[in-house]
Amino acid sequence: MKVLHVLDHGPPLQSGYVSRSLGIIREQRRLGWETVHLVSPRQQKGTGAEEAAGLVFHRTPAPSGLLSRLPVLDYIAEMRATEARILDLARAERPDIIHAHSPALNGLPATRAGRSVGIPVVYEVRAFWEDAAADLGRLKEGDLRYRLTRGLETHVLRRADAVTTLCQGTRDDIVARGIPAEKVTIIPNAVDVSGFSTERLPLNPLRAEFGLEGKAVLGFIGSFYSYEGLSLLVEALPAIVAAVPDVRLLLVGGGNEAEALKARIGELDLAGHVVMPGRVPFSEVGRYYDLVDVFVYPRLKMRLTDLVTPLKPIEAMASGRIVVASDVGGHREIVTDRETGFLFPAGNRDALAATVVEVLGAREAWPAIAAAGRSYVERERSWEASCARYVPVFARLTRRA
Repeated sequence: MKVLHVLDHGPPLQSGYVSRSLGIIREQRRLGWETVHLVSPRQQKGTGAEEAAGLVFHRTPAPSGLLSRLPVLDYIAEMRATEARILDLARAERPDIIHAHSPALNGLPATRAGRSVGIPVVYEVRAFWEDAAADLGRLKEGDLRYRLTRGLETHVLRRADAVTTLCQGTRDDIVARGIPAEKVTIIPNAVDVSGFSTERLPLNPLRAEFGLEGKAVLGFIGSFYSYEGLSLLVEALPAIVAAVPDVRLLLVGGGNEAEALKARIGELDLAGHVVMPGRVPFSEVGRYYDLVDVFVYPRLKMRLTDLVTPLKPIEAMASGRIVVASDVGGHREIVTDRETGFLFPAGNRDALAATVVEVLGAREAWPAIAAAGRSYVERERSWEASCARYVPVFARLTRRA
């Protein structure tokens, strides 16, 4: 089996989006399949090919000409360029399957190219592009651009020979668009379990550097987007500190909410209780995970968070850490309350504070909760378990037993 992957991102391979792509690719290769990797011009500019993590990523040259310089129409230019590169690679490599990773800017060129050369296309939906754009303020939910973007995604879903997605919430939305249920398969978000240790580092100089020795450490490591609800966590912190004075909050990462968070921390006089080291090199992230006792994921309730399961809580559970998360749909598909972690009502500052205080006061329960979380990841959220679901989908499309 040879699979041509059409991706939005290539090297550097350091985002959650790319982590899923790498997990899928590596597991498909472990199954004995050959994989070819094409990067669209949307996020990665360049020509030729680049090797990273033992994989070769072919690039799509950025389009030139008038069309590429006009708003909205530049998307058409990019899709044409991507389609041309897919056709070139498909004819040269002769894959059995084209595996296009969302958004539709990859999916539409893939389905067009696939029909041209008679190769079936699997379209993988991570999240809906229109919802992510709405949260970032690039468009408004329900406006013309939102509806056009949604319509384009639905068009690609119809044209694809098979559709895969991360979770039940997104699958339900896809089926509600009129896509046959039997065409849509859930391939859950997962991690390489072997890459996460539940053991603490015997010596971690960051603990002393940040003044965390002997402290109860709450943590969030990721991107600071508004939907992550970090402002809610900061607002809840005074009540947590009042009950547990030696608590510290470690916020690692960056994003468009970073400055507002720093300002609010200052207004609430919490600077002595919050550590914000900024973005850290990908190779160093493990040392920061080691500092945290309880990871907190206070995502706010909206379409995006109800429909999509995040990767970070799975990584925390694989590391044997306690997880406190809001009860949005994406979290409920990962965390079983008081079995593999703890849930609180989304958007409720007081409930968040009360849950964290309860968790910090019940350390005797942590080993069983942490072990249950790690076991869940090993059983259901490893790449081996997740990607096994591709086998019947690809076999059906290629008529292989």
